[in-house]
Formats: sequence, C-alpha cells, structure tokens
Amino acid sequence: MKLELRGITKRFGTFAANDHIDLTVEDSQVHALLGENGAGKSTLMNVLYGLYEPTEGEILVDGRAVSFRGPADAMAAGIGMVHQHFMLVPVFTVAENVALGAETTKAAGFLDLEATRKRIREISARYGFDVDPDALVEDLPVGVQQRVEIIKALVRDAKVLILDEPTAVLTPQETDELLAIIGELKASGTSIIFISHKLREVKAVADVITVIRRGRVVGDAAPSAAPAELATMMVGRPVILTLDKAPAEPKDTTFSVRDLTVVAPNGQRVVDGVTFDIAQGEILTVAGVQGNGQTELTEAILGLAKHAAGSVVLDGKELLGRSVKQILEAGVGFVPEDRSHDGLVGAFSVAENLVLDLYDRAPFARGLAMSPARIAAQAKEKIEEFDIRTQSADVPASSLSGGNQQKVVMARELSRPLRLFIASQPTRGVDVGSIEFLHRRILAERDHGTPVMIVSTELDEIMELADRIAVLYRGRLMGVVDAGTPRDVLGLMMAGMNAEEARAAAAQETEQPPPAGDHTRGETHG
Repeated sequence: MKLELRGITKRFGTFAANDHIDLTVEDSQVHALLGENGAGKSTLMNVLYGLYEPTEGEILVDGRAVSFRGPADAMAAGIGMVHQHFMLVPVFTVAENVALGAETTKAAGFLDLEATRKRIREISARYGFDVDPDALVEDLPVGVQQRVEIIKALVRDAKVLILDEPTAVLTPQETDELLAIIGELKASGTSIIFISHKLREVKAVADVITVIRRGRVVGDAAPSAAPAELATMMVGRPVILTLDKAPAEPKDTTFSVRDLTVVAPNGQRVVDGVTFDIAQGEILTVAGVQGNGQTELTEAILGLAKHAAGSVVLDGKELLGRSVKQILEAGVGFVPEDRSHDGLVGAFSVAENLVLDLYDRAPFARGLAMSPARIAAQAKEKIEEFDIRTQSADVPASSLSGGNQQKVVMARELSRPLRLFIASQPTRGVDVGSIEFLHRRILAERDHGTPVMIVSTELDEIMELADRIAVLYRGRLMGVVDAGTPRDVLGLMMAGMNAEEARAAAAQETEQPPPAGDHTRGETHG
C-alpha cells in the first residue's frame, strides 16, 4: 500500500505544529521520521491516524484521497498505530485487549474470544512474538506489551504501521528484538513509519529518513548518512555528538545511601534496600527502564517520599527525615524529571524561577524585602550563560519551549554552591545542540568536585556521562559497574539479572569467557 501526505498543515490557534508537510511511504518500506522532541512528528501521525483533523492538506492511499473522522476510519483504510504510551487495559487478558473495539460474537451475542486467540497465535507464530493470548497484560514486561499493541494492529489487517518512539521504554535487548520484528513485518509486505529522535536506531532500521524541524520537512537522507549530518539537519547547525570527558579523579566519599527502602501506598516496595556511594568528583548514573524505582529513589533523597527507611548521608549528616527546604539548604541541587510540575512555577517569570531556591536570602533579599535589581541581574547573566531562548526575563516560564524550560531549571540548580547534584532526565525534550551544552555543564560540576547523580532512561546518555553505572530493576539494585560496561550487559541487568549473571550471560552469547568482576566501590548484587 502506498501512502502519501500532501501539504499537511495542523494549527493550534496561531501555532503551526505541522507546516505544509509532504511525505510518501512506499509499499513494504521502513520510512523513518526523525526529529527532536516537539518537532511535530507525533502531531503529524495523529493527523494520519484520524485523531486530529488537518487544517490544510490531504491524505492519499494508493492514489485515492481519503478523509479520516477518527482512528476507526484510519484502521479501515489499513493504517495502524502503536502509541508511545500503550493503549492497553492492564486487568484484561491479551485476547480481551486485542478484541476490544473489534469484537466478534457467536450465536446469541456472546463474545467469541477463541477466534481472537487463534489469530493471536497465528501472528505470534509468524513473527516469533511468543505472546500468550490468556496472559494478563499487567503481568507482561513492557517489551511484550508492545508486541500486543502490534498484534492489535495486525489483527485489523494494517498495511501501514506507525510506531511512535517505540524504543522509549525498552531495554537494549528488547530494542534489538523490535528492530528484528520490523524487518519481518517489512518482508511480509507491511510498511512501517518509524518515529524517533534516536540516530542509532533510525540508521539501523530505515530505508529512507525524513527529517522534521519545527514542524517542517527539512530534507530526506539515506540510512548511510553520518550521524553528525543527521544531527545538523535536526538542529540546523553543526553539532558535536561525543562528549570529550577526562577520567574522573574521585576524592572523598561524601554521599552514601544505605539500605534505602520506599513503600508505596499499596504496600509495594518501590525502592528495595538500595545501597551505593558517590565520591566528590565523580558521576554515578542510574540506568533502568522507566518505572523501576528511579523516581521514588530521587524523591526519597530529596525528602519527598512519605514512607522511606534506611539512611541517606551527605557530609556526615543524615538527610532522611529532614524537610525538602533543609535538604536543599544542605547543598543539594535537584533537577526533577517533570520540569513543568515539579521544577518550575509556570505563572512566575523566568527571572523569578531562576531564584526559587534563593529568593529569601542575600543577595536577592534583605530582611522581608526582595531585591528586584539583583534578581534581574542574575536572570540576565544566566539567560546568556545557558542560552535560554526567551523574549525577556519577565515573561512567564510557561511561555517557553520545553527545552528552554529545562535550561531554566538547570541554570537555577547549578548557580549556587553544591555539595551534591542530582538530575533526573536532565536533557528530556532538549535539542541535540543543547544536550551538548548541558552535558558539558554537568561534567564541569563533577570536575569542580561535586558528587553527581544522573538518572536517565536514555542509555546513550547514561554511558556518555558515567564514571560508574547503577542499574535498577523493580526497585532493586542489580549492581554498580564501570562506565565501560558493554551495552548488552547493561541491558541484561535492566531486565533483572545481577551484574555477575549479566556478564556471564553476555559472554556465553559471544562464546567468550566472562571478564573478571569489576572492583568498583559500592557494587551490590540483587
């Protein structure tokens, strides 16, 4: 099936999320749509899938113009979509989820789930999915849940399958399996639209790459194009993709976490006996698929977790049990994963957000009165230093793009003397060029002698910044390993193996003896 988008424009008020986009997907082709977060990729696919009505332009299927009033129309035309956030009912079985919205019935109107089970088994066997039709979705790993979403589309005879950021919640091994599945789907005649901002995966899977920047197509590229060339197309200027990082020179260990446990309201241990240290002048990165306790770990350190036990010690002083304000005053800088909810006050100006931690002390305040002149001077300095794109320091923070909001948070937290710096998803929603700058600032904080802890779901970022890597799985620490640990070992740890098991399994796969164990500080096995 050939799919064409001609002059697609989607406006929200005066903002054009998509601006006269042309795109052609040929039969049995993997067409990658590459662009930064906020470039307009997902909006375009929501138009194609019938979730948005285009402001202008037309969609053609095999040369015939079509109009979609909703996803049902798109599916009837042979277009399926796997969203970045899965659309599954956790308490339903695989078969019930697949049947939902396309139910077949027996005589007397009873649901015919056996027919759905048969189709699931057929598709699983054809593509090697290994999905049990009677398994509860909530019991399945995220990689298998994604296969269920693909099965849902294939059961409805999708000829074009849209995959929106499909590797965002996968381990490296699950990513490799997905790329292999995409190859099988292509070979069977299915076309794939692969939406991503990850250069490595796009180059591995695509037949052709279309790059979108700020809602417009800036050009097509072959998979053989150099990563630097693709990054330049995405950002609009040359970008350095590798971080020039000298080896760490750790000094005293001033931050220690011992047997930290956080219990959720339902009684589940979302952080389960975690122990590690960070020395002055080193970066510990925390890896893991999203939802394995990373958020609760950082919240417990900052004093936000209500039911936390164990010990969190900075400079010889216990932090657990102290208020957030006391912990910040102890010298902890913190960049939360959700900047709009936890990192900024959207209605406050950029200048005010840049002093949220310091507004009540000198030089920004004297007694009960704040100093507008000093706050304005601080804002001017940080806007220039961090290249925050804003009309002025007086506009509300909510008016900035996501990437510039992130720069405001980073600028604020790195603008005071720190004894510990923690950043969760520090470059989420930030363009490639700004990532380069923020990584250098994080590295500068390390070289200044600050213990640094970075939490990220981007494995490339984890490996780029790390001096050591801690891996979390279901709230437990699978190990703390050297920065040079191979991706396949890290992937196995992210899937639940401890460090020794992962090394042995990875070595067995390559038929080589496992390397000697790391002799790194604080290594703990789950």
